[in-house]
Amino acid sequence: MPRSPLIDRWRRLRGSDRFAECLRVFLALGGVTLYCLAVGRFADAIPALLGVIACALAETEDHWRSRLGTLLITLVCFTVAAFAVQRLLPYPPLFALGLPLATFGLVMLGAVSGRYATIAGATLLLSVYTMIGTDAETHPGSLREPALLLAGAAWYGVLSLLWSALSPQQAVRHALARTFDALADYLEDKAALFAPVHGLDREAMQPGLAMRNEKVVQALNETRLVLIDRIGPRRPRGSTAARLRLYFTAQDIHERVSSSHYPYDALAEAFFHSDVLFRCEHLLRLQAGLCRRRADALRQRIPFKGDNGAGAALEDVCTSLETLHRQAQPPAADLLRSLDALVRNMNAIQQLLSHEAPLAAPAEGAESALQDPGPQDLSEAWERIRIQFTARSFRFRHALRLALALLAGYGVLHLVHPRNGYWILLTTLLICQPSYGATRRRLLQRVAGTLVGLVAGWAALRLLPFGPAQVPLLIVTGVGFFAMRHRQYTTATAAITLFVVLCFNQVGKGYEVMWPRLLDTLIGAGIAALAIHLILPDWQGRRLSQVLADTLHCDARYLARILGQYASGKRDDLDYRIARRDAHNADATLSGVLSNMLREPGRHRQGSEALLRFLGAAHSLLGHLSALGANRQALMPGAARDMITRAGEQTIMALERLAQALATRSAATPNGHEPAMAEALGTIDTDDETARLVLGQLALVLAQRDRLAALAEELPAE
Repeated sequence: MPRSPLIDRWRRLRGSDRFAECLRVFLALGGVTLYCLAVGRFADAIPALLGVIACALAETEDHWRSRLGTLLITLVCFTVAAFAVQRLLPYPPLFALGLPLATFGLVMLGAVSGRYATIAGATLLLSVYTMIGTDAETHPGSLREPALLLAGAAWYGVLSLLWSALSPQQAVRHALARTFDALADYLEDKAALFAPVHGLDREAMQPGLAMRNEKVVQALNETRLVLIDRIGPRRPRGSTAARLRLYFTAQDIHERVSSSHYPYDALAEAFFHSDVLFRCEHLLRLQAGLCRRRADALRQRIPFKGDNGAGAALEDVCTSLETLHRQAQPPAADLLRSLDALVRNMNAIQQLLSHEAPLAAPAEGAESALQDPGPQDLSEAWERIRIQFTARSFRFRHALRLALALLAGYGVLHLVHPRNGYWILLTTLLICQPSYGATRRRLLQRVAGTLVGLVAGWAALRLLPFGPAQVPLLIVTGVGFFAMRHRQYTTATAAITLFVVLCFNQVGKGYEVMWPRLLDTLIGAGIAALAIHLILPDWQGRRLSQVLADTLHCDARYLARILGQYASGKRDDLDYRIARRDAHNADATLSGVLSNMLREPGRHRQGSEALLRFLGAAHSLLGHLSALGANRQALMPGAARDMITRAGEQTIMALERLAQALATRSAATPNGHEPAMAEALGTIDTDDETARLVLGQLALVLAQRDRLAALAEELPAE
C-alpha cells in the first residue's frame, strides 16, 4: 500500500539536519516568552531569550554524557563573562583593559579543540549580549540582567541535554547522511570527466573536482568526531557499531571514487568511437543517486533500498569492455588494462553501495580504532595553545586582530552614542573572520540582512498591534535564524534583526532601536573591514609555500603506506587510514587556501590561473595514489615486487624533494633521471597484472610530480 504524501513530507521534514535544532529553539524561546507573558514581566524575557540563543550557538553534536560536561563548561564560561561585564561596565578604563584581554584569551582557547572554539565564540557573543542588556536595563548595577541571561542559557541547555539522551544516534545519522550527500556530489562531478566529447577542457574541471573533494573530506572528518564521541574507549556495539561500519564503507567509497587510473583526455581520445565511456559516466551518475538514497534513508530512518538500474548499467559497462577486448584490432594494451582496473573499481563501488546493510568493518583492535584528535590531558591542551603564540599562527593573528577591533569599537561607541552603542561590538564580532574572503562575504551579508530586517521590523510594528499579537512572529524569527544561519546568512541576519526589534518593542523601544541598530551595523562593519586590512592581515599567499609542501609530504607518506601493503596484503589499519586521511586533508586545505585567495584584493590574487592548475594537478596526483590504494593486494615475492619496491622508494623521494623545494621556494626542477624513470616504468613488461598496474600508476605519479614542479616555477613569489 503506497504511503501518504503527507507522511513522506513529514518524514523529510523530521529528517532535515536543522529540524531538531529548530524544534529545540522553538520550545526554548516559546517557553521563555509564554512564562514572562504569564507573569506580566516581558522585560525579563529579552535577556533570557538572548541567553537561549547564545547557548544554542554553543551547542555541539555530543553524546549526552559529553554534552553534560560541555554544558557545565559553557555555563561556567557564561557566568564568568556575564558577571565580569556587569561589574566592569561602569568603569570604562578597566573595561577597555579587560575586553581585549578576554577576547584574545577566548580565541586562543579555541586551539584546544573545535568544541572549545565553539564555546569561546558563544561566550564572546553572550558577553556582548550582557553589554546590550545592561545598557538597556532600568536598574543599573543589579545582577538581574546576567542572572536572566544565564537562566535562559541553562533552560536551553537542559532541553538540549534531554534531546541528546532521547535521540543518541541522531547526530551520527545526520553526519553520515551529509557524508553520502557529499559523495554523491563528488561522483556527479567525476562522471562529467568521462563524457566522450572532443574539446572538453578536463584540466579546467580538476580544480572544481578538488573543491568538491574538500566537502567530502570535511563531512568525513565531522562524522569521525561524532563517532569518537559516541564510542569513547569502549568497543562499539549495536547501532553505533553499524554506523561505524557505514563510516568505513564511506571511506572506502571515497578512496575508490577519487581514484584516477589513466589521464581522462587520453581515455576520451582512445575510446571516442566506443560507448564504454558514456556507459561509465551513466553508471557513476546512477551511483551518485544511490549515495543520495542512502543519505535519505539515514535521515528518515527508513530501510535503504538499492537500484536495479545501477546494476544493469554495470553489466552494460562490462559488456562494452568485453567487446573492446574481442575486436580484431583492440586498443593499446596499457589503455585496456587501465580500463579493466577502472571497471573493477566501479564494480567494487557498486558492491559497497548496493547492500542494504553496511559491509563488515575491520573486526578487532586497532583495525576498528579511530584516532581521537582531542587533547588527552591538560598538559596537551596547554601545549596546543602554547604553540599558537607566534605571529605565523593564523589563530594568534585572528585573536589579536579581533581583540584590537573590539577595543576600537568600544572607543567609537563612546564617541558616537554610549547608549545603545554595543551593537557596534556585536557587528564587529560577527563579521570579523580569520580570512579576508570570509570577512568580506560576512560583511556584505550582515549589512544586507540588517537592512532587510529593519524594513521588515518597521512594517511589522506598523501592521501588527502591540502586545501578544507580535509574539508568534517573534518566536518564528528566532527559529528562522537557526534554520538559515548555515545556508543563507543574509536571510538569517534579517530574521534575527526582526527578532530584536520585536523583543524591544514589547518594552516600548521597538522604533528606538532601529536607527542605532542600522548605524551601529555600518560602523561595526567598517571597523571589521579596517581590521582585516590593517591588523596582521592573514593573506593566504604568505602560507601558500608551506601548504603546498605539506600536500606533497602527506602524499609521500600515503604512498609509503600503500606500497607497504603490496608486500603485506590489504589491511585498513589505523596507520593506513591516518595516512590516507592526512593526504586528503592536505588536498582539502590547499583547495580552501586557493578559494580564499581568489576572494582577496587583486594584488594578492596574482598567479591565480597557475595556482588553479597546480591545484588540479595536485588532485590528479592524489587520484593516482588513490588508485594504488583501491587496488591493494599482496604481491608474490620476486623480481616484480623488488622492482616495485625500488620504483616506489624513488617516487617517494621525488615527492619529498619537491616538497622541500616548495617549502624553501628553491628550484623545483626534477632530477635528470626522473623523467626517464617515469617513461621506463610505463613500458616495463611483466606477467603479473597487479605489478603492471602498480608500475603504471607510479609512472603517472612521477609524471604529475614533474608537472607540479613545472607549475611551481610559475607560482607568484610571496
